[in-house]
Amino acid sequence: MKAGVISDTHDNMENIRKALKIFNENSVKAILHGGDFVSPFTWRVFKNFDGEFYGVFGNNDGDRVLLKKMYGDRIQPQIRMIEIEGRKIALMHEPQMIDALAQSGNFDIVIYGHTHEVDIHKINNTLIINPGEACGWLYGKATVVLLNLDDLKPELIAL
Repeated sequence: MKAGVISDTHDNMENIRKALKIFNENSVKAILHGGDFVSPFTWRVFKNFDGEFYGVFGNNDGDRVLLKKMYGDRIQPQIRMIEIEGRKIALMHEPQMIDALAQSGNFDIVIYGHTHEVDIHKINNTLIINPGEACGWLYGKATVVLLNLDDLKPELIAL
């Protein structure tokens, strides 16, 4: 099964559409969003995804009440613990405690955002993923990650 990993969309509706197109073309069954949606109207695009959607609030998510109303339980406070296809995932925005979470041995994958920089590496048997910024506002390079949950192979995709 494939998952789409995305973070820091920051209201870039065009890039959210591009990401969803890539996810749909690659038969992604779950989206994992590492926070900083920013505005509730991002749901207008994300609602068109047919699979599962898991997200966490980021530091720039302004109207959390309306975000929660639009996204429902799909968006939650961090650190969010999820299990998909037997894979234990920690989903968060800020990168605090990444090493401790990985070294605990309790997670197969730790996903975070916030820095807007791609970071894909392993600590022991835990895969760490920051897909970079989907918005492209800060560094000018918009990216997402396709993650095969069967073999834990990530693929960085430019939008």
